[in-house]
Amino acid sequence: APAARTRAVRATAQDASPRASGLALQLDDGTRKVHSVAENTQFVTGFFKGLGDAGSFSQLTASFFYVYEAMERALDESSNPTLDALDFPQLRRLPGLERDLDFYSPDWRATLKPSRATAKYVTRIEEVAASDTPELLVGHLYSRYLGDLFGGQMMSGMARKSLGAAVGDGKGGLAFYEFSDIADTRGFIDEWYTALNALDLDAATREAIVEEANVVFRLNIELFDELEGNPIKSVLALALGALKEKLFGGGDDDAE
Repeated sequence: APAARTRAVRATAQDASPRASGLALQLDDGTRKVHSVAENTQFVTGFFKGLGDAGSFSQLTASFFYVYEAMERALDESSNPTLDALDFPQLRRLPGLERDLDFYSPDWRATLKPSRATAKYVTRIEEVAASDTPELLVGHLYSRYLGDLFGGQMMSGMARKSLGAAVGDGKGGLAFYEFSDIADTRGFIDEWYTALNALDLDAATREAIVEEANVVFRLNIELFDELEGNPIKSVLALALGALKEKLFGGGDDDAE
């Protein structure tokens, strides 16, 4: 009986979550189901390529800078109530990315140019923002901001373990992954999903937003595909770091 009550409480809590209904559920389900095994494999391989060496990691940071510059500029210039409702200042990533690029190259503003895949991604954001349906940018906000919030600490920790001091820290080099204004990640995500579900959108627009989120997923694969890092090298470095911690009880500094 106690076990049954526990399961009932968990089920009730899950049902009460904003992720269990509305556009939040549509996006979670719609983006998870459409991705093929091959696409997910591409994404994971690309993710580890970004950890292959500091050059690839900084290249990925540069790509993110251009993507977020376009996305956050679109938010700043928008008067669309749908986008305004989801524009939480705690999520803005551009200041952190600028500090990261300062760490990698002090003169980056004069020398940096977007890669082919990055330019394609930026063009997509600009086209959607300028279209008759700028609400589709919700697919970009969902894919980027929530993905970074969910996985940011993991990515930052893996970068430190794989590449050490070459990728800096939360002050510069890895500032993009720091969400210092969000004390309760789970609570904040629930708040964002609640705002998402409260949007006054028709069924066709909601479906189009889900499809746009899948477009974003594929654009990110293309970003990763351009990286030249060695995914096997980064996986081995992380595995070695984990083994070292298990055997000798070392922390992050030891693993680096």
